[in-house]
Amino acid sequence: MSESVVRARDASTVMLVRDGATGIEVFLQRRVSGMAFAAGVTVFPGGGVDAADGVADIAWSGPEPGWWAERFATDEQSAQALVAAAVRETFEECGVLLAGPTADTVVCDSTTYRDARGRLERRELSLAEFLAAEGLVLRADLLRPWSNWITPESEPRRYDTRFFVALLPQGQIADGATSEAANVAWRTPQDALASWRAGEHVLMPPTWSQLDALCGFADTAAVLAAEPAIEPIMPRYSAGTDGTPLSDFPAYDRYFAQLPQQAGFGGR
Repeated sequence: MSESVVRARDASTVMLVRDGATGIEVFLQRRVSGMAFAAGVTVFPGGGVDAADGVADIAWSGPEPGWWAERFATDEQSAQALVAAAVRETFEECGVLLAGPTADTVVCDSTTYRDARGRLERRELSLAEFLAAEGLVLRADLLRPWSNWITPESEPRRYDTRFFVALLPQGQIADGATSEAANVAWRTPQDALASWRAGEHVLMPPTWSQLDALCGFADTAAVLAAEPAIEPIMPRYSAGTDGTPLSDFPAYDRYFAQLPQQAGFGGR
Protein backbone atom coordinates (compact mmCIF):
# COMPACT_ATOMS: atom_id res chain seq x y z
CA MET A 1 0.00 0.00 0.00
CA SER A 2 1.28 3.45 -0.90
CA GLU A 3 2.16 5.71 2.03
CA SER A 4 -0.33 8.23 0.65
CA VAL A 5 -3.23 5.76 0.91
CA VAL A 6 -5.09 5.82 4.22
CA ARG A 7 -5.56 2.37 5.74
CA ALA A 8 -9.20 1.30 5.75
CA ARG A 9 -10.74 0.86 9.20
CA ASP A 10 -12.90 -2.22 9.81
CA ALA A 11 -16.60 -1.39 10.01
CA SER A 12 -19.92 -3.24 10.26
CA THR A 13 -23.27 -2.32 8.72
CA VAL A 14 -26.57 -4.13 9.34
CA MET A 15 -29.52 -4.28 6.98
CA LEU A 16 -32.41 -4.71 9.40
CA VAL A 17 -35.41 -6.21 7.59
CA ARG A 18 -39.01 -7.14 8.28
CA ASP A 19 -42.00 -8.34 6.26
CA GLY A 20 -44.44 -5.55 5.41
CA ALA A 21 -47.81 -5.37 3.71
CA THR A 22 -46.25 -4.94 0.26
CA GLY A 23 -43.06 -6.95 0.71
CA ILE A 24 -39.72 -6.68 2.45
CA GLU A 25 -39.05 -3.48 4.37
CA VAL A 26 -35.61 -2.29 5.43
CA PHE A 27 -34.73 0.20 8.14
CA LEU A 28 -32.98 3.32 6.81
CA GLN A 29 -31.45 6.37 8.47
CA ARG A 30 -30.62 9.78 7.04
CA ARG A 31 -27.40 10.88 8.70
CA VAL A 32 -27.22 14.34 10.24
CA SER A 33 -25.56 17.03 8.13
CA GLY A 34 -22.72 17.58 10.59
CA MET A 35 -21.23 14.07 10.34
CA ALA A 36 -17.59 13.80 9.28
CA PHE A 37 -18.40 10.91 6.94
CA ALA A 38 -21.41 10.58 4.60
CA ALA A 39 -23.18 13.62 6.03
CA GLY A 40 -26.84 13.84 5.02
CA VAL A 41 -26.71 10.48 3.25
CA THR A 42 -29.25 7.65 3.66
CA VAL A 43 -27.64 4.54 5.16
CA PHE A 44 -28.23 1.39 7.19
CA PRO A 45 -27.24 1.33 10.87
CA GLY A 46 -23.53 0.73 11.31
CA GLY A 47 -20.14 2.14 12.12
CA GLY A 48 -16.49 1.49 12.79
CA VAL A 49 -15.16 -1.39 14.87
CA ASP A 50 -13.86 -0.36 18.30
CA ALA A 51 -10.88 -1.98 20.02
CA ALA A 52 -13.19 -3.24 22.79
CA ASP A 53 -15.32 -5.15 20.26
CA GLY A 54 -12.57 -7.73 19.87
CA VAL A 55 -12.36 -8.90 23.50
CA ALA A 56 -12.57 -12.66 23.95
CA ASP A 57 -14.97 -12.86 26.90
CA ILE A 58 -18.26 -12.06 25.14
CA ALA A 59 -21.03 -14.59 25.78
CA TRP A 60 -21.79 -15.88 22.29
CA SER A 61 -24.44 -17.97 20.54
CA GLY A 62 -24.35 -19.08 16.92
CA PRO A 63 -21.60 -19.49 14.33
CA GLU A 64 -18.18 -19.15 15.95
CA PRO A 65 -15.67 -16.46 14.88
CA GLY A 66 -13.88 -18.98 12.66
CA TRP A 67 -17.02 -19.40 10.55
CA TRP A 68 -17.36 -15.63 10.14
CA ALA A 69 -13.64 -15.34 9.37
CA GLU A 70 -14.05 -17.68 6.40
CA ARG A 71 -17.04 -15.75 5.03
CA PHE A 72 -15.40 -12.36 5.40
CA ALA A 73 -11.84 -13.44 4.49
CA THR A 74 -10.24 -12.24 7.71
CA ASP A 75 -8.76 -13.62 10.93
CA GLU A 76 -10.88 -14.91 13.82
CA GLN A 77 -10.24 -12.00 16.17
CA SER A 78 -11.22 -9.48 13.50
CA ALA A 79 -14.28 -11.56 12.63
CA GLN A 80 -15.44 -11.57 16.25
CA ALA A 81 -14.94 -7.82 16.44
CA LEU A 82 -16.96 -7.30 13.25
CA VAL A 83 -19.90 -9.33 14.59
CA ALA A 84 -19.73 -7.60 17.98
CA ALA A 85 -19.62 -4.20 16.26
CA ALA A 86 -22.66 -5.15 14.17
CA VAL A 87 -24.64 -5.95 17.33
CA ARG A 88 -23.37 -2.88 19.21
CA GLU A 89 -23.96 -0.41 16.38
CA THR A 90 -27.46 -1.73 15.70
CA PHE A 91 -28.35 -1.27 19.36
CA GLU A 92 -26.76 2.17 19.59
CA GLU A 93 -28.24 3.55 16.39
CA CYS A 94 -31.78 2.17 16.40
CA GLY A 95 -32.33 0.42 19.75
CA VAL A 96 -32.57 -3.10 18.32
CA LEU A 97 -30.67 -5.58 20.47
CA LEU A 98 -29.59 -8.89 18.94
CA ALA A 99 -29.02 -10.57 22.28
CA GLY A 100 -31.00 -12.55 24.82
CA PRO A 101 -30.90 -14.04 28.31
CA THR A 102 -30.14 -17.48 26.85
CA ALA A 103 -28.54 -18.85 23.70
CA ASP A 104 -31.92 -19.40 22.04
CA THR A 105 -33.91 -16.36 23.20
CA VAL A 106 -33.86 -12.66 22.36
CA VAL A 107 -34.99 -9.70 24.46
CA CYS A 108 -38.54 -8.56 23.69
CA ASP A 109 -38.26 -5.01 25.00
CA SER A 110 -34.87 -3.42 24.43
CA THR A 111 -35.99 -0.10 25.95
CA THR A 112 -35.24 -1.70 29.33
CA TYR A 113 -31.60 -1.02 28.52
CA ARG A 114 -32.03 2.63 27.48
CA ASP A 115 -29.41 3.95 29.92
CA ALA A 116 -26.84 1.35 28.84
CA ARG A 117 -27.54 2.24 25.20
CA GLY A 118 -26.54 5.83 25.88
CA ARG A 119 -23.40 4.76 27.71
CA LEU A 120 -22.45 2.50 24.82
CA GLU A 121 -22.89 5.34 22.33
CA ARG A 122 -20.75 7.64 24.51
CA ARG A 123 -18.11 4.88 24.81
CA GLU A 124 -18.49 4.77 28.59
CA LEU A 125 -19.31 1.08 28.38
CA SER A 126 -18.16 -1.75 26.12
CA LEU A 127 -20.47 -4.33 24.58
CA ALA A 128 -18.80 -7.11 26.59
CA GLU A 129 -19.30 -5.20 29.85
CA PHE A 130 -22.94 -4.50 29.00
CA LEU A 131 -23.75 -8.10 28.11
CA ALA A 132 -22.00 -9.44 31.23
CA ALA A 133 -23.71 -6.97 33.56
CA GLU A 134 -27.16 -7.84 32.19
CA GLY A 135 -26.56 -11.57 31.81
CA LEU A 136 -27.13 -11.47 28.06
CA VAL A 137 -25.81 -13.64 25.23
CA LEU A 138 -24.81 -12.16 21.85
CA ARG A 139 -26.97 -13.85 19.18
CA ALA A 140 -24.57 -14.16 16.25
CA ASP A 141 -27.02 -16.63 14.70
CA LEU A 142 -29.48 -13.77 14.11
CA LEU A 143 -27.04 -12.20 11.65
CA ARG A 144 -26.17 -13.29 8.11
CA PRO A 145 -23.05 -12.23 6.14
CA TRP A 146 -23.96 -10.27 3.02
CA SER A 147 -21.19 -8.27 1.31
CA ASN A 148 -17.89 -6.43 1.71
CA TRP A 149 -17.24 -2.91 0.40
CA ILE A 150 -14.01 -0.94 0.77
CA THR A 151 -13.78 2.85 0.42
CA PRO A 152 -11.75 3.92 -2.66
CA GLU A 153 -8.04 4.45 -2.03
CA SER A 154 -8.20 8.13 -2.95
CA GLU A 155 -10.50 8.94 0.01
CA PRO A 156 -9.05 10.58 3.17
CA ARG A 157 -11.40 8.55 5.42
CA ARG A 158 -11.67 4.88 4.52
CA TYR A 159 -13.62 1.85 5.77
CA ASP A 160 -13.46 -1.87 5.08
CA THR A 161 -17.15 -2.50 5.68
CA ARG A 162 -18.80 -5.87 6.09
CA PHE A 163 -22.53 -5.85 5.47
CA PHE A 164 -24.83 -8.09 7.49
CA VAL A 165 -28.58 -8.75 7.31
CA ALA A 166 -30.82 -9.41 10.32
CA LEU A 167 -34.54 -9.85 10.92
CA LEU A 168 -36.16 -7.39 13.34
CA PRO A 169 -36.74 -9.43 16.55
CA GLN A 170 -40.37 -9.85 17.56
CA GLY A 171 -41.48 -7.23 20.07
CA GLN A 172 -38.61 -4.84 19.44
CA ILE A 173 -38.98 -1.42 17.82
CA ALA A 174 -36.36 0.31 15.67
CA ASP A 175 -36.23 4.01 16.49
CA GLY A 176 -34.34 7.18 15.62
CA ALA A 177 -33.08 7.96 19.13
CA THR A 178 -29.47 8.53 18.13
CA SER A 179 -27.38 11.65 17.67
CA GLU A 180 -26.31 10.42 14.23
CA ALA A 181 -29.73 10.27 12.50
CA ALA A 182 -31.79 13.21 11.28
CA ASN A 183 -34.70 10.91 10.49
CA VAL A 184 -35.44 7.20 10.10
CA ALA A 185 -37.99 5.10 8.24
CA TRP A 186 -38.97 1.58 7.24
CA ARG A 187 -39.20 1.44 3.44
CA THR A 188 -39.39 -1.21 0.79
CA PRO A 189 -36.19 -1.34 -1.28
CA GLN A 190 -38.22 -0.45 -4.36
CA ASP A 191 -39.65 2.65 -2.70
CA ALA A 192 -36.27 3.75 -1.36
CA LEU A 193 -34.75 3.45 -4.84
CA ALA A 194 -37.64 5.25 -6.52
CA SER A 195 -37.31 8.10 -4.02
CA TRP A 196 -33.57 8.26 -4.73
CA ARG A 197 -34.17 8.40 -8.49
CA ALA A 198 -36.55 11.30 -7.84
CA GLY A 199 -33.77 13.18 -6.05
CA GLU A 200 -35.44 13.05 -2.65
CA HIS A 201 -32.44 11.62 -0.81
CA VAL A 202 -28.85 10.50 -1.39
CA LEU A 203 -27.64 6.90 -1.71
CA MET A 204 -23.95 6.09 -1.98
CA PRO A 205 -23.11 3.09 -4.21
CA PRO A 206 -22.80 0.49 -1.39
CA THR A 207 -26.25 1.29 0.00
CA TRP A 208 -27.76 1.50 -3.47
CA SER A 209 -26.28 -1.88 -4.34
CA GLN A 210 -27.70 -3.62 -1.27
CA LEU A 211 -31.16 -2.13 -1.82
CA ASP A 212 -30.99 -3.19 -5.46
CA ALA A 213 -30.16 -6.75 -4.40
CA LEU A 214 -32.98 -6.89 -1.86
CA CYS A 215 -35.46 -6.14 -4.64
CA GLY A 216 -34.92 -9.68 -5.86
CA PHE A 217 -36.37 -11.35 -2.76
CA ALA A 218 -40.04 -12.01 -2.05
CA ASP A 219 -39.80 -12.08 1.74
CA THR A 220 -37.38 -12.04 4.67
CA ALA A 221 -37.24 -15.84 4.82
CA ALA A 222 -35.71 -15.85 1.35
CA VAL A 223 -33.23 -13.14 2.34
CA LEU A 224 -32.09 -15.03 5.43
CA ALA A 225 -31.77 -18.25 3.43
CA ALA A 226 -29.55 -16.61 0.80
CA GLU A 227 -25.83 -17.34 0.75
CA PRO A 228 -24.34 -14.59 -1.43
CA ALA A 229 -20.75 -14.95 -2.58
CA ILE A 230 -18.76 -12.31 -0.75
CA GLU A 231 -15.90 -10.76 -2.70
CA PRO A 232 -14.32 -7.45 -1.62
CA ILE A 233 -15.56 -4.55 -3.74
CA MET A 234 -13.46 -1.39 -3.89
CA PRO A 235 -14.79 1.26 -6.30
CA ARG A 236 -12.25 3.32 -8.22
CA TYR A 237 -12.37 6.96 -9.28
CA SER A 238 -11.63 7.45 -12.95
CA ALA A 239 -12.69 9.83 -15.67
CA GLY A 240 -13.33 6.84 -17.91
CA THR A 241 -14.63 6.81 -21.45
CA ASP A 242 -18.24 6.30 -20.39
CA GLY A 243 -18.39 9.49 -18.32
CA THR A 244 -18.90 7.81 -14.94
CA PRO A 245 -16.71 9.23 -12.14
CA LEU A 246 -16.67 5.94 -10.22
CA SER A 247 -16.37 2.39 -11.49
CA ASP A 248 -15.38 -1.14 -10.44
CA PHE A 249 -18.55 -1.97 -8.54
CA PRO A 250 -21.52 -4.08 -9.68
CA ALA A 251 -23.87 -2.33 -12.12
CA TYR A 252 -22.06 1.01 -11.76
CA ASP A 253 -23.28 2.04 -15.20
CA ARG A 254 -26.88 1.54 -14.09
CA TYR A 255 -26.25 3.47 -10.87
CA PHE A 256 -25.03 6.51 -12.79
CA ALA A 257 -27.72 6.19 -15.44
CA GLN A 258 -30.32 6.51 -12.68
CA LEU A 259 -28.47 9.03 -10.49
CA PRO A 260 -30.64 12.19 -10.52
CA GLN A 261 -27.74 14.67 -10.38
CA GLN A 262 -24.51 13.08 -11.55
CA ALA A 263 -22.74 16.44 -11.61
CA GLY A 264 -23.29 16.68 -7.88
CA PHE A 265 -21.98 13.20 -7.12
CA GLY A 266 -20.55 13.59 -3.61
CA GLY A 267 -18.65 10.37 -3.15
CA ARG A 268 -15.24 11.96 -2.86
